[in-house]
Amino acid sequence: MSDLVKNAAGRKVPKVVNGVEQVPFQGVGKFKPTGRKAAPPVSQCGDYPADGDKIVKSLKEALKKCGLKSGMTISNHHHFRNGDKVMTQVFDAAAELGVKDLVWFPSAAFPCQEPIVEHLDSGVVARVEGSLNGPLGAYASQGKMAGPAVLRSHGGRWQAVQDGEVHIDIAILPAPTADSFGNATGDRGPSACGSLNFGLVDSLYADKVIVVTDNLVPFPCVPWQIQGNNVDYVVLLDEIGDPAKIVSGTTEITKSPDRLLIAEYTAKFIRCTEGYREGFSMQAGAGGTALSTAIFLAEMMREDGIKSRFMRGGSTKYLVQMLEEGLIEYILDGQTFDLEGVRSMRENPGHLATSPFTSYNWHGKGNFASLVDFVVLGATEVDLNFNANVVTHSDGRMLHGIGGWQNCLFSKCTILPIPSFRDRIPVIVDEVTTLVGPGELIDVIVTERGIAINPLRKDLIEQTKDSGLPIKTIAELQAEIEEICGGKPAKPEFTDEVVGLIKWVDGTALDTIFRVKS
Repeated sequence: MSDLVKNAAGRKVPKVVNGVEQVPFQGVGKFKPTGRKAAPPVSQCGDYPADGDKIVKSLKEALKKCGLKSGMTISNHHHFRNGDKVMTQVFDAAAELGVKDLVWFPSAAFPCQEPIVEHLDSGVVARVEGSLNGPLGAYASQGKMAGPAVLRSHGGRWQAVQDGEVHIDIAILPAPTADSFGNATGDRGPSACGSLNFGLVDSLYADKVIVVTDNLVPFPCVPWQIQGNNVDYVVLLDEIGDPAKIVSGTTEITKSPDRLLIAEYTAKFIRCTEGYREGFSMQAGAGGTALSTAIFLAEMMREDGIKSRFMRGGSTKYLVQMLEEGLIEYILDGQTFDLEGVRSMRENPGHLATSPFTSYNWHGKGNFASLVDFVVLGATEVDLNFNANVVTHSDGRMLHGIGGWQNCLFSKCTILPIPSFRDRIPVIVDEVTTLVGPGELIDVIVTERGIAINPLRKDLIEQTKDSGLPIKTIAELQAEIEEICGGKPAKPEFTDEVVGLIKWVDGTALDTIFRVKS
């Protein structure tokens, strides 16, 4: 591992990670990219079947035809979330082909993919560069991978591929419906999961692209979210995923009285601001508190007789209900979090599939994130400077991915509704264990014990001063919570071994995750 340097956030980051030179974080909006976008090799139609039939009999055959070799980078989207049934088969096939040191570049990894740990142990897979959830995050935290995990936001992943920071050799794109030419969609078929657009960048930039489906339809597959002109091979399997598990245990309204109070405070806070008006926009995460906030807000919108122009998804049945009731005009959907969202995308013309390029990519000519009036997100911990962490817990282990969280911070008002403590461990700390979001972009912290507004947002302080809400300073909230919990949380002890790197939305190195002392 290379030497460490201090970046503009005061965090020490490696100069080189996995053989790639890093640019330290320079501040929000400070790094200016140069050069031109990356591109896949030029193809020509004469090398592909004139009848458009790109079907091969197995994943192993498709990988062989793609020229799979040791050291390559294999990518996939995560739209099946915890119901994916393809990627373990991909790496099983790779093992049978005798390759080693593969880099896995998913848009996110989930507990259902824990069997890939065996391939990490055997050396078939060297490391993972993607959002890690559950067992794979725990594995990486122990320093067992052959190189640190590199964690990027959804927009940061697109940026990394587009800018040539990550080169994808073979992209695997599971698709609930596809034709033999490779056109593919996710909103229909027995394994329908909604959007496939987290795999769009893979289809555009990878050297080789394999679409894997369990529902082959005659050409043309419409509407196509992945274009067959970018696809090399199509593989038909019996089952590619369990759509019931796209829910992944998070997309249910909270039943906790404390969290319901947090959600109510959040909705009331939004209602008190000037941003809450006819035609406002919002994005809420898929956690129980964020969903409950949307429910409270919907009732307030009915009372006030106002509608939202659009809401950003992760779509859920609650957003779908608001769309079909007429409370919102459009859902701009990045990923679909339940089966009602899948149905709505298929049936409602106002439910639109979007990609990380349109929504989040920082190295584009603008994106949707800054057009959103309010974003409601979670966090594992925040600190007195409003910095936030979503990757590690206070024990230093990385158990969560970044997802679109970083990208959403550029909304006009970023709100983090979080409980005061979890397992009697305070959530407001002096300094976050891992910096994932700079405090200057986080406007409001909402807990069941009060609301803290970032001092930089004097406008919000003024707008809500007579609201009757329990508005306090973040230091006052911290002191109250620590008194309840019996003091500050114990800090984990770290070794000097780097096990993970947090990237900022512009590709710069924001923070380092070190292995926790055992």
